[in-house]
Amino acid sequence: MNQPRPPGNEPVEQTRRTNGRRASATLACMDPILGKLIRRVGPHRPIITPDPFSALFCSIVQQQISMAAAAAIQKRLRLLCPRGRFTPKAILARSAVELRQAGLSHQKIRYVHDLSEHFAHGKLSAAALRRMPDDEVIDATTQVHGVGRWTAEMLLIFCLERADVWPIDDLGLRKAVRNFARLREMPSARAMTAAGEPWRGYRTYASWYLWRSLEGPFMPGISL
Repeated sequence: MNQPRPPGNEPVEQTRRTNGRRASATLACMDPILGKLIRRVGPHRPIITPDPFSALFCSIVQQQISMAAAAAIQKRLRLLCPRGRFTPKAILARSAVELRQAGLSHQKIRYVHDLSEHFAHGKLSAAALRRMPDDEVIDATTQVHGVGRWTAEMLLIFCLERADVWPIDDLGLRKAVRNFARLREMPSARAMTAAGEPWRGYRTYASWYLWRSLEGPFMPGISL
């Protein structure tokens, strides 16, 4: 049985769908070949994590382990948090022993504590991040131990919903560009930058469709 949606989400989701349709139509006009991929994949429907702290926290948990392992660890961690919500206060209230028993490595414990302290002490906040330009978001979040540029770019895409992010170091995107452009080798950073230029202004949407070209319709990153 479908659960009722929390009140207040409908306007946000409607805006997201409208923006996705507009961006998809614009990209299809810009690039007819990409337009074929867009028509094959269908509507733009990413999975969005609206809370920046939770998005960054889960990104750290997922580093260098399988999605299944990360899901199991997150499930155990939620049991340690009031109402199952990842918040700076909830994480800082847990001891290193508790976090280790939930499955976090000693290094990741250091990372999530540093992230929690940044938010708890006001060095980072959801409101401030939403106001910042993309490059400032990257500069601010990469001050946290365990958060690199790629993680910051995923925050921009799957949390802050910025329209023109082009993560040139993402392995999946590089593979997709290689296939899309029919290259014999993986594209360099310079080639990736050049590949995204025709889609400037909508490169987040182009990235999402290129990822889908590899993964199909039932893989992470797509909302069914």
